[in-house]
Amino acid sequence: MSSPVSVSAKRHSAAGAAPAAASAVPVSVAPEVSVSDTEDRTRDRVLNAVLEHGPVSAAELGELLGFTPAAVRRHLDHLERAGVIEVKRVAKAGAGAGRPARRYVLSSQGQSKIGDDYLNIAGTALRRLQELAGNDAVRDFAVERFADMEQRYAPGIEAAGSDITARAMALSKALSRDGYVSSAASIESKAPLPASLSSVQLCQGHCPIQHLAADFPEFCDAETEVFSRLLGVDVRRLSTLARGGHVCTTHIPTGRPAMKENTVSPDGPAASREESNNQQGRP
Repeated sequence: MSSPVSVSAKRHSAAGAAPAAASAVPVSVAPEVSVSDTEDRTRDRVLNAVLEHGPVSAAELGELLGFTPAAVRRHLDHLERAGVIEVKRVAKAGAGAGRPARRYVLSSQGQSKIGDDYLNIAGTALRRLQELAGNDAVRDFAVERFADMEQRYAPGIEAAGSDITARAMALSKALSRDGYVSSAASIESKAPLPASLSSVQLCQGHCPIQHLAADFPEFCDAETEVFSRLLGVDVRRLSTLARGGHVCTTHIPTGRPAMKENTVSPDGPAASREESNNQQGRP
């Protein structure tokens, strides 16, 4: 930023100069603020708003920050070109097969820009836990971490009824509310293929613990098991962001019988259930 400056009125040294001119005094001027400084601060506000409210649309950001649509899109375009935010296309609830809406979230580079020390600390702590107590301790920690998700999501998914597709759509909406940028597409099997091949593809475009899950796949496994219990059917994870996938994709069969025990306790996973054979994808 430019340093404060002061401007002095010109003095006339000629003998015939007017007295008013001779008595002029220095005049202080407010510090100059460059356009680039103002732009940087504004973009930082936009970046922090994406962090706090993402996935968020350009229109929603404009309302939050009091910017015109043209202004907010200009800053979003700049941040996207810089690689600190990225666009996730999210299907609007109840919008049918219409064009997915554009939502902005922080990219991995953006998270690093704002600061991800907590992830480094968490990774260090988990590696230490693994050294002291073994892999089972890390898995137990991951299971506890997703127990809250299971407890919170269970009422809404149970309200969707017994239809697996309806439950999968309810799960997708719950994930999106938590910032996972989720969408779900129903894939109906048609003759001559058997109806048992029908499925729902559940996609998550954002993962808040992506870097941790890359080192500790127990987190992805625990999340997949929660999905299986919530939906009442064995599911299969086809790809994950943590393993380099563009999105996390879960295959949910809808043409098969539900698991025999489909009871989600409000206190978390039940102690005894039929074993699930879901697999964590390794793209």
